[in-house]
Amino acid sequence: MSTGSQSLSPLSRQADWLASFEFRLRLAEQGRVVSVGDGIAWIEGLPSAAMDEVLRFEDGSRGLVFHLGAERIGAILLSQGSGQQGLTAGTAAFLSGRHLDIGVGDGYLGRVVDPTGHPLDAGPPIPTTVRRLLEPGSPPITARDFVDRPLVSGSKMVDTMIPIGMGQRQLIVGDAGTGKSALALDAIVAQQGRDVLCVYVLISQKRSAVVATIDTLRRTGALAFTCVVVAEATAMPGLKYLAPFAGCALAEGWMWAGRDALVVYDDLTTHARAYRELSLLLRRPPGREAYPGDIFFLHSRLLERSTCLAAASGGGSMTALPLVETEQGEIAAYIPTNLISITDGQIYLDPRLFAAGLLPAIDVTRSVSRIGGKAQHPAIKGEAGRMKLDYLQFQELEIFTRFGSRLEASVEAKIRRGRLLRELLKQDRLAPLSPEQHMAWLVAYNEGLFDGLDSVHLAESVATLFTELARHPLTLDDPRESWLAAVRLALAGAGDEPAA
Repeated sequence: MSTGSQSLSPLSRQADWLASFEFRLRLAEQGRVVSVGDGIAWIEGLPSAAMDEVLRFEDGSRGLVFHLGAERIGAILLSQGSGQQGLTAGTAAFLSGRHLDIGVGDGYLGRVVDPTGHPLDAGPPIPTTVRRLLEPGSPPITARDFVDRPLVSGSKMVDTMIPIGMGQRQLIVGDAGTGKSALALDAIVAQQGRDVLCVYVLISQKRSAVVATIDTLRRTGALAFTCVVVAEATAMPGLKYLAPFAGCALAEGWMWAGRDALVVYDDLTTHARAYRELSLLLRRPPGREAYPGDIFFLHSRLLERSTCLAAASGGGSMTALPLVETEQGEIAAYIPTNLISITDGQIYLDPRLFAAGLLPAIDVTRSVSRIGGKAQHPAIKGEAGRMKLDYLQFQELEIFTRFGSRLEASVEAKIRRGRLLRELLKQDRLAPLSPEQHMAWLVAYNEGLFDGLDSVHLAESVATLFTELARHPLTLDDPRESWLAAVRLALAGAGDEPAA
């Protein structure tokens, strides 16, 4: 009979452990909960506690050290024990000696989890072999590379006039109900077949909104390459605070593995409010609008982790699309201006354009992508430059039509062409376009092949154009003459008379 440890019975292993036990002095700290309320626990008797250290409570609850005081510490609660009374004053508290982390890997794809990594979709536990801290340091400058690859969002306006590169941080800002979440969902759906793994973080959202988002991802097939991190409106404020950091850690795991990831934070306005709530409960001094003084650092240390890594560091990337809500279009409010200064550009959604039915309601004059142009394909960049100039000129000239004055023929022609372009830029939800489709309609517009069409015939011509080009596909590296010939042939086959 083998005497290896693999074949020893439990009694034999226990006897060996008792034989090797050594009597010596062991020191351990045990604290005591002084008070509990609003997701905060005040504890005394743990002088060695460190910031962001995980605490264990006697009833099975868990907390995170969030405030260090001279006589007591403040902790945000992560989970409640299974006892009937729950966590109460007098409960023993112990140090764990570790910081909060989360498992990462492909096992999270298609799953819905809370900020601690526990499944919320009634599925089995997620097997993981690699874990990452929720708040590690951002990648050093030596590990980063230039943003030079485009991230396809599927939106006509974004991919042509406000391009996004892999590793970029592009803010989506606008009033409530203007389509911020819809634009972010469309960007995730557009990653189908592009080998980009996605994380969608829902912070303090109603359960109906959470269910609708998950259902949309499932219906479009995007849930297969997406992980949804949820901290509902009814969740403890500590989980709302940790939600974006958990989503960032999941995407960061793929980035450091040499893959491309996209993370959406929906939204950072509610995240800032949750952090303000925690800070006020922990009696931190308030600043502007009652936010704590480190609110800028809160979001900067989160968004600075999104980057494009150099080849020596794996060559992966993590693109961030943070959402922020404004009130009555006030883009100069405290939190929006903070995030605008942190990110690499913003997409502004105008409520007036939304009310007029111009969807997506992107205001091109207030939107900018500071580094996305470097990642845009030269062919699309050249065509989009001509189109954007026409659109901006049209917006300026349209103001003069309100005065009812007589316009020159050339000005009227530009206004008619601008209105045609505005119709062309309209796009339905969950209908992303490929870069080749963008190239096709851009060439057709710039050559005047859509001129003279009304909105109904314009939509039919665009649909026919995409259908015909799908049968004879071209690449963006093909010469413009080939694109022009293919577009003319496709529109001529539809019965349209192309312009000379």
